[in-house]
Amino acid sequence: VRLRSRETADFGTGTVVVTGATGTLGGLVARHLVEVHGVGRLVVLSRSGRGVEIEGAQVRSVACDVADADAVADALRGESVTAVVHAAGVLDDGMIESLTPGRLDAVFRAKIDAARALRAATADQPLTAFVLYSSAAGLFGNAGQGNYAAANAFLDAYATQLRAEGVPATSLAWGLWDAGMGETLTDADRDRMRRGGVLPLTAEQGLAAFDAALGAGTPVVAPLMIDPAALGQAAAVGLLPPMLAGLVRAPRSRRVAPAGPTLDLRLDGLSAEDQDRLVLDAVQAQVAAVLGHESGAAVPAGRAFSELGFDSLTAVELRNRLMAVTGLRLPSTLVFDYPNAAALAAHLAERLRPAVVSPVMALLAELDQLEQGLNAATADDEERSRVTARLHGLLATWQDAGAASTGGAALAEELETATDDEMFDLLGKEFGIS
Repeated sequence: VRLRSRETADFGTGTVVVTGATGTLGGLVARHLVEVHGVGRLVVLSRSGRGVEIEGAQVRSVACDVADADAVADALRGESVTAVVHAAGVLDDGMIESLTPGRLDAVFRAKIDAARALRAATADQPLTAFVLYSSAAGLFGNAGQGNYAAANAFLDAYATQLRAEGVPATSLAWGLWDAGMGETLTDADRDRMRRGGVLPLTAEQGLAAFDAALGAGTPVVAPLMIDPAALGQAAAVGLLPPMLAGLVRAPRSRRVAPAGPTLDLRLDGLSAEDQDRLVLDAVQAQVAAVLGHESGAAVPAGRAFSELGFDSLTAVELRNRLMAVTGLRLPSTLVFDYPNAAALAAHLAERLRPAVVSPVMALLAELDQLEQGLNAATADDEERSRVTARLHGLLATWQDAGAASTGGAALAEELETATDDEMFDLLGKEFGIS
């Protein structure tokens, strides 16, 4: 989304408090505040208290647990604070099943508790800006980031609440930066995000987005670099986040595999061996797409997914791709339940294999439904008589068909073993010829 500033961001003439300035993104914004916005005094809060020097400004670095409200109040006592930029954060990614109270607490303290402590410590100050560094994970619900997504969703809601109370708060739901936490991503992580339509922001782009977002005058802004072409491809395989559905023409509800019909339709009429081979080829192709290989030939059928480089995020992407290809509902633990392409393909083949149901079994199933209907029906005597007569008629037809089949079989056997004289005698009896 392109933002155009309606006004220049105002950080006042007093002290600007910055958290996370000892990290990459916090350091970038601290220098930006001085060099572009002319801020003359900074208070940098961090657990280490490591000194930060920025030419052109007076910087006081304080060792402080920003999640501790009393410690923050002590650190800011006596300061005339006119703006706050809370850029600190902690990552501890994992699937929901693996999250513990400790893993939640580590992320929540750095984001939620710190934001509340900063607000409490500046409640009586004439703030012109209260900026919270959030993440698009809170908007999109990124796979494997349940705790991080929840913490950032809180910041977005908190900024909205503070705006309603008259505090000039802005939560920036950042996409990927090519710096900071983004520097820890592997090439496979970056490729996956690009396939999802999100491109990394350079430092220059990110700081320009910072200014534009604050000038927008709204409590929550998502500064993202997106690739519309990649969004269209993500939509085609059902991987497009709902919030971005309006940016591409492909409808959100369309979950069609690029190769054509879903696998269950393509298995019809094939031998079991061919079915197994087709499903394995499809699984290997999707594994290759997730890992960035050119084709499924690069994916050994018996090699463990963990050895191929899968983690919780890529596992969810593979699950989503296979749901689009197969039309099946699949669990997020699929890769962990079936540890290699061969095992996973065998499981999917059994679920997809066309069911063979005999006509008699199908008929018995219909009779079961008829029985349920009879038990549930309420009818008077006349209606019951009509239904009974119909049932008797059906039963008589069924029995007559059985008798005819038995008689026909007997006649066929008699004709098979008859002599010529016995054959003419039988025909004479059948057609009344002497």
